[in-house]
Amino acid sequence: MDIEEQYDKIYRYCYFKVYDKQLAQDITQETFLRFYRQGLSLDSNKELPYLYTIAKNLCVDSFRQKTAQRLEDVIEEIIYDPTEDWISSMNLKMIISKLPQEEQELLFLRYVNEIEVTAICRIAGFSRFSVYRRLTKALKYLKDELKKEGFSE
Repeated sequence: MDIEEQYDKIYRYCYFKVYDKQLAQDITQETFLRFYRQGLSLDSNKELPYLYTIAKNLCVDSFRQKTAQRLEDVIEEIIYDPTEDWISSMNLKMIISKLPQEEQELLFLRYVNEIEVTAICRIAGFSRFSVYRRLTKALKYLKDELKKEGFSE
């Protein structure tokens, strides 16, 4: 498994969670430091969910710290949005934002970071059936909403 590719994917995942470029970089670096301190490697897909679990927990910790800050500080930090690279339409972005956060995260992990469903199950704590069901439901919703907006299949 390519470490640079996984580093980029973890960074995108962290940014998706915290919406702060510098903080996402810091969390990504801390994620890999903690991962390697455990003596683990990315040679097998078994450790990949653990890597995402570390990143997710660090993002949650940073969110808890951030909630103590003033709202203006948070708004100023929301400058760069890497999802613009994979969302070419403002309509699509608005439609995706209407989905529950869990479904947004599942779509991100599966289609942006290209994580296998088995690994997503361990990351999100859902059964395989639940992940497939949620992804199918989210994709159907997106398809229906895009049709309403006038996009063809």
